[in-house]
Amino acid sequence: MSALTPISRKPVSFYVPVVAAAGAFAGLLVGTAQGSGLLGIVIGAALLGAIAWLLTQVLDNEKLGRWGLIALFVIAGFLMGGIAAAVIGGLFGWFFGWFTYWLYEGRYRAHLVPYLTPGQVLWHYAFRVICGAIFMFLITPILVVMPLSFNAENFFTFTPEMLRFDPAGYSLKHYRDFFTNPDWQSAMRNSLLIAPVATLLSVSFGTLAAIGLSQSHVPARRAIMAILISPMIVPLIISAAGMYFFYSRIGLQGTYLGVVLAHAVLGIPFVIITVTATLVGFDRSLTRAAANMGANPVTTFFRVQMPLILPGVISGALFAFITSFDEVVVVLFVGSAGQKTLPWQMFIGLREQISPTILAVATILVVVSICLLTMVELLRRRSERLRGMSPG
Repeated sequence: MSALTPISRKPVSFYVPVVAAAGAFAGLLVGTAQGSGLLGIVIGAALLGAIAWLLTQVLDNEKLGRWGLIALFVIAGFLMGGIAAAVIGGLFGWFFGWFTYWLYEGRYRAHLVPYLTPGQVLWHYAFRVICGAIFMFLITPILVVMPLSFNAENFFTFTPEMLRFDPAGYSLKHYRDFFTNPDWQSAMRNSLLIAPVATLLSVSFGTLAAIGLSQSHVPARRAIMAILISPMIVPLIISAAGMYFFYSRIGLQGTYLGVVLAHAVLGIPFVIITVTATLVGFDRSLTRAAANMGANPVTTFFRVQMPLILPGVISGALFAFITSFDEVVVVLFVGSAGQKTLPWQMFIGLREQISPTILAVATILVVVSICLLTMVELLRRRSERLRGMSPG
């Protein structure tokens, strides 16, 4: 706790309504799952408000109160939905026990500067709550898909066995189907043939474009930059339709080269943006020094520039690879049955034959994307250290 911020207990009129509001939101989630969201809001607000008052005004023993609340929610969850609901109930109990005393003891001001007004404190935490709610809204579908991929049945819903955490309700059969089914393996092979080549082209053209546009003497470089990154702005369906009509006239529609070039076009903007961001802190006196020492432009690029901008290049390459590997709209327009990629096969599976193997493939793609994005973040931090923007 901050030595400058005195911690004092807050009045009932402050923390009880706040806990009740949080309880109303939790009640909305539970009530919606039980079939009545409005009733859940009312019960959640009333119940959590009363519990907050009892914990602080009657019991007044934080350790005992928090553990008791966890036990109460675990029992209630188990009675409502078995072991899975008991686990969720325990998490709810832990959060509301901590939240109640965090407000009651005034701990929310412990790490804030003392001169903030109540409105500023409210916005400080409201902003984080809003960001957290957006994050949960985006991540929840992924959290649902991943456990469903281990379903022992051919269903897209949680079975009673899964909710009871019964080992019989879980299986790897959908993953086995992915690795043994010739249709899925053919699609996987096409994706692995297309994405790396498209990434290589994106990195080559995007890096050269970024270096050229970073020169101050290039005319109309803002307009050129806007044109080059337009594939990120223009709706994908419009880009796909335009590529279809253009490629069909020059004989590239339905060919491997056409799909690779289309994906390269989609990946180039990511490379340009990441490399341009890396070049912002680049010391151009290094290239002039290399030229004075007799190095030609190619040698200067590979021996001086590339080592310093390499984190940005690799980051752009990873984004370009993810874009190509996950793209489905453009390949539907410019590809043929011979270039059926993994996302295309998933689209067909959803439209023609519903198979839980799609969930297994989606889980694999999510894991791969998380690994690649983790690498991007590590490279970003390394780039900042190299440019002196963050401590080593």
